[in-house]
Amino acid sequence: MSVFNDFLVEESIIQPGTNIFTVQKLDPNIDYYLVGFIMKQCDDIDMHSISRGPNNAQKSYSNAMKLRAGITYGFCKSGHRGKVPWSKATALGNLSISDLVSSYMLGLHKCKVTQGETLTSARAIGPDTLRQLYEHNHKPENWNNEHLSQGNWSGGNTQRLLQAVYLIVFTCLLRIDEVLNLQAHEVDVYDNEDDIGCMLITLPFSRNTPVGSIPPFVLQELPEQMAHLCPVRAFSAWISASRINKGNLFPNIDERDCPVTTKSTAMWFACELRWSIQQICEWGGWSTDFSHLTIVKYLISANDTPTLRQDEFFKLDGQVVKCMTCGQTCPCA
Repeated sequence: MSVFNDFLVEESIIQPGTNIFTVQKLDPNIDYYLVGFIMKQCDDIDMHSISRGPNNAQKSYSNAMKLRAGITYGFCKSGHRGKVPWSKATALGNLSISDLVSSYMLGLHKCKVTQGETLTSARAIGPDTLRQLYEHNHKPENWNNEHLSQGNWSGGNTQRLLQAVYLIVFTCLLRIDEVLNLQAHEVDVYDNEDDIGCMLITLPFSRNTPVGSIPPFVLQELPEQMAHLCPVRAFSAWISASRINKGNLFPNIDERDCPVTTKSTAMWFACELRWSIQQICEWGGWSTDFSHLTIVKYLISANDTPTLRQDEFFKLDGQVVKCMTCGQTCPCA
């Protein structure tokens, strides 16, 4: 947020030492300078139509979104302007939520795509990323660390919490707010007749089923080689550390922080576990009316990481993935 203040000082909009986020009376055109602030770092030209030059690399669209999000947060928290859209007539509201800024961000997005920038995929986190997260969290210096420091922002308990939340979102095709609202009485951990750890999650309602009557999610402990994807292990570790036995199971996490999407899980179910579309929809509580193939948007996207390179399609002697259901290793498995 201080960087935006410095930019406004350079443009002679505010005096040095002034915090724009706490100023009560703002210039009605201040949102124009927010666009200029983003342009200076992420666009080909600045707000004065001066080109950046070939040696002055511009930042990505993802960085532009982070800059805007930081300004939104600053005016929301420090300026107490909430998330009310900016009004030029009254100079009230959050200036980052203005028609001008939104229109510019849309145009910047199109320009970045035209220039060939690879944008963040809808499959933000998949099995490989979850494995890396699991391995990092389970290092002794991270998993057993109870002391916070400048270089260690979380500690072992926070990492247990995040691991549990990510894996429940991932395996149950839930939205982040649905998981963060889980109460202790809605989750039951037990051993089945085969002495395998299980977890039963019962949601009172969801976005897809607002009136309730949702079939429970019954999860079993996954094999050791899939421990990085096992929500039963992760949840048990979090409960053992936090000792929460009533109320909210996952406190102090913002529901807007959502790196895991239902799309990444749907792709995992379809491509690696070989689930049918019918199975995926039944498990997630989605509609099984395929007349318009709504499910396709979860399985196919222009942003997806390709499953094969262009030179691999006719490489018939290449290694294929073994099906976890039938054990077949032919390409049609």
